[in-house]
Amino acid sequence: MTQLPAHVPPHIEGNPRLGTWVTVADGLVHVHVGKVELGQGIVTALAQIAADAIALPLSGIRMVPAHTTHGPDEGLTAGSLSVLQAGPALRHVGAVVRALADPGRQGYVERIAALDPETDLRAAPVAEPVATVAVGSSAPRLDLPGKVLGRASYLTDRRPKGLLHGRVLRPPSPGTRLVSLDPQWKAAGVTLIRDGSFVGVVGEHEVDVDRALPRLADGCTWVESDTLPDERGLPEWLRAGPHEDIEVLDEGPVGATLSASYSKPLLAHGSIAPSVGMARWDRAGLHVWSHSQGIHPLRLAIAAALSLDPAAVEVEHVENAGCYGHNAADDAAFDAVLLARAVPGRPVLARWSRPDELTWAPLSPAMTATVSAALVDGRITAWSYDVYGLGHSSRPGYRGAPGLLGAAYLETPVPLPQPTDPPLAAGGGTTRNAVPIYDVGPRRVTGHRRVDGPFRTSAMRALGAYLNVFAIESFIDELADEAGADPVDFRLAHLSDPRAARVVAEAARLAGWSDPLPDDVGRGLGFARYKDEGAYCAVVAEVGVTSSVAVRRLTLVADLGLVVNPDGARNQLEGGATQSVSWTTRERVRFDRRRITTTDWELYPILTFGEAPPVDVHLVTSDAPSVGAGEAAQGPTAAAIANAVHRALGVRVRDLPLDADAIVRAIEQSE
Repeated sequence: MTQLPAHVPPHIEGNPRLGTWVTVADGLVHVHVGKVELGQGIVTALAQIAADAIALPLSGIRMVPAHTTHGPDEGLTAGSLSVLQAGPALRHVGAVVRALADPGRQGYVERIAALDPETDLRAAPVAEPVATVAVGSSAPRLDLPGKVLGRASYLTDRRPKGLLHGRVLRPPSPGTRLVSLDPQWKAAGVTLIRDGSFVGVVGEHEVDVDRALPRLADGCTWVESDTLPDERGLPEWLRAGPHEDIEVLDEGPVGATLSASYSKPLLAHGSIAPSVGMARWDRAGLHVWSHSQGIHPLRLAIAAALSLDPAAVEVEHVENAGCYGHNAADDAAFDAVLLARAVPGRPVLARWSRPDELTWAPLSPAMTATVSAALVDGRITAWSYDVYGLGHSSRPGYRGAPGLLGAAYLETPVPLPQPTDPPLAAGGGTTRNAVPIYDVGPRRVTGHRRVDGPFRTSAMRALGAYLNVFAIESFIDELADEAGADPVDFRLAHLSDPRAARVVAEAARLAGWSDPLPDDVGRGLGFARYKDEGAYCAVVAEVGVTSSVAVRRLTLVADLGLVVNPDGARNQLEGGATQSVSWTTRERVRFDRRRITTTDWELYPILTFGEAPPVDVHLVTSDAPSVGAGEAAQGPTAAAIANAVHRALGVRVRDLPLDADAIVRAIEQSE
């Protein structure tokens, strides 16, 4: 049975042409999506949705990487929104295909191939929904075989005909300008490229460009100045302003009497492999290969930075090192564009170094928050929350500027804008998850984003939710202690949302909340609903504290609504929790008054494989709408670890990371 669509998903409204989504080749239906594979398994989950929607087995579907010319514009792959946004669009496309091609007759794929690619998906008939087959199963990841078998799966593996390798010389510190370059400088096998303070080299062989870069640095003279604050007073500097205030909630007078403050430092993405980009200029225009989260915004940013017609720029997604937000992928792509401009017709592969990645890629902002509450007869009766930080987005196109690092150093520079936040309707940035899910009486919640920061900050997994959940959930434990209540019972007494109460209670049960533990070992709980409308996630951490914090075990329970791929969802939650352990126990960007000083893995240590704790992930069965899993575990894991440290030591550590220095400071302050 077919009918006209009663509702058209937003991503269909923006991409209404059937041929944008579906083509046929080699007997397979090729499905084009705008969401990209970043190592999170999203292409597999979307393939499962597409297979069911089109009524084909998963083996009959081929997923095509995102492309600005040959696929839909679905914006960014971010915020755990891919299934929520792309899923309805794929189901609509499948319903149109089934209505027009009839899967019940022989030659179904051939009839799909014969469909008019100009068919308007907004007006075409749709078939009734069909039973799911692939959705709900743990289908094997489509992207893993090539990676496991060592095939050329990544952008850095590409070796097209005529390839040149490129490197860009970064200035010694942000805001620096190049004063002079030795006019006699040269190096064997490379070509020097300069545009203002943008300096780089290209050559046939990678070894030549790598050897040339230090020599190029010796030939350059720069003017530097002290632009960064004192690292030791970072929370105070954030609070000093000037600020743009973000009014989130004000429910009237709040008579809070108990108060505490919490903080997190700047964090680096820390991808295992540095970013890379490739570009080629020819008569047809500019073609760019990038592992960007948003190839369409990148295309527009490149065009704006170089005053090009966007129609002359084509961007194709190719996997590389995964990211957790806005890393250096867009910047590396633009580096490749600038280098390739000097050698028309030749593709240039521009690769960043480890120091480049750790010191020049966008950072997760430092933040600090003060939370206050009133407690009457064991119940919270008022709540006040102020959070301070820097903006969580400087992605290409935000604030109407290209936002590309290389463009800021050209002869005619295109300055980098101050970072901003996504709108509150999209989850916000500084204030993401700043509203407690608990019944706490009248609430006042305000964000304060410093507007003159010298750091280049942008989106990283969970954005402000990481600090906000850490602060709120730490304070909930403090209030439970003040009330003389068990932290789990205290939470359940303040939760009226049954889905929230279920995951908290189940996590405590599965973790053996009341079971005895050795000395210097504690259990802690953290909980949140991501972005207040996404996944429910509760984490119990079992932590040992001696000379350092060692996370022994994590138990995680999540309600994601309808789960498309259970194994993939568990992997995302486990990966997010493990990354949060690293952030929470050791990671911190260090800097002096001029530059970032954490330039390698020795100076910016991350969790090692041997230190990663077992993570037991349990998914609640639900037929509620699907929500993403990728960012739900960050904040609850941090809070669970901090609360476990307190239960092990009897000392509250409120400043991240929870390393030996922070613990010693907390002990000294408690004496």
